[in-house]
Amino acid sequence: MKVLVVGKGGREHAIACALKKSEKISKLYCAPGNGGTEQIATNVNICELDNEKMVEFILKEKINFVVVTPDNPLANGMVDAIEKVGVPCFGPSKEAAKIESSKIFAKELMSENNIPTAKYEVFENYEKAIEYLKLENKYPTVIKADGLALGKGVTVAQNFEQASEAAYNILEKNKFGQNNKKILIEEYLEGIEASVLCFCDGNTIKPMISCMDHKRIFDGDKGPNTGGMGAVAPNPAYTEEIAKICENKIYRKTIEAMKKRKTPFSGCLYIGLMLTKIGPKVVEYNCRFGDPETQAILPLLKTDLFSIMMAIKNKELEKINIEFEKKCCTSLILASKGYPEEYEKGFEITFKSQNEDAHIYSNGTILKNSKLITNGGRVLCVSCTANTLKESIEKAYKAAENIQFSNMYYRKDIGKKALEILEN
Repeated sequence: MKVLVVGKGGREHAIACALKKSEKISKLYCAPGNGGTEQIATNVNICELDNEKMVEFILKEKINFVVVTPDNPLANGMVDAIEKVGVPCFGPSKEAAKIESSKIFAKELMSENNIPTAKYEVFENYEKAIEYLKLENKYPTVIKADGLALGKGVTVAQNFEQASEAAYNILEKNKFGQNNKKILIEEYLEGIEASVLCFCDGNTIKPMISCMDHKRIFDGDKGPNTGGMGAVAPNPAYTEEIAKICENKIYRKTIEAMKKRKTPFSGCLYIGLMLTKIGPKVVEYNCRFGDPETQAILPLLKTDLFSIMMAIKNKELEKINIEFEKKCCTSLILASKGYPEEYEKGFEITFKSQNEDAHIYSNGTILKNSKLITNGGRVLCVSCTANTLKESIEKAYKAAENIQFSNMYYRKDIGKKALEILEN
């Protein structure tokens, strides 16, 4: 079969690497792809938001199956456009993608179906939001843009000044565009964060290995939020007991709630959890594979990924046995200094030596004259598996030392919190 992966990040490179192993795939394409995907697939220069051109290419090349992974194309209805011409896709419809593209949609879904989450209020008027923040609210508090904001639409405000600035940026300054005319002011949840990605076919939901993401730019979880600076899998705080609670109170309820709304969810559902003292609560839903969680999970997947995706498309997920290695994986993001704000790009990436144990995924790179060049804020993701978490962390950092490019930056404490949980 001829398969197309839509997207250009490290997640897409990791998915392409996993699909490349399948004997069922004869040719693999990525649109638009990056310098890493170009080394294992055929890159196609089509913008991931251009439904019309993507459909034209799919029909012209007689593509048999499409994997749509980024949030914006899903929210933009790319799956609907492709399936309308008879080509099957992995990914949710535009309506089902609202579980991520509208935080208000997600909150209403949880409220109506008794799915545990933080208390919240919705505002579209800046003055009313300020009044609430002054009189009613407790700090710290969480301010969220309703729509997609490249992973940067959430502010954990420690005081009124920070909260009012976040509300002003979204409602008055229009920082995140026309799709963000409303905000949520949420109760701040305390606990340990966990990310759980789940395969779904609209009826059945099967969780993958749990993850611990590291969203902040600086060590010690300081500084602004990013798309993610690293992840470890599995998350030691996510015990079997917690998994069972989530299965009954969150995962199944979510899939049933989406069916009830006549927006059944098919694809990968990312569930961001806060493991609080009174039990797990949902922080957010994403309608796709996470980044860099995908780069920490897929190296551990034993089952053929394409077979899973086909089972989901055929609504036969419950029939397939999904297996993972009984190991640990650490993914470490190598970024351009200055990210998530301003940064330079266009630097050559060099490798002192090839580390066969490490999976090197391209997030923001291009290939020029057979040389890998930096082309984004998050440049590479180094993922290493091992029998223990400690060993996988050590291997990832050792592999990172073999990579060089100007202004390279990475956190030095990925996995530290997870190790502390294991030690206690």
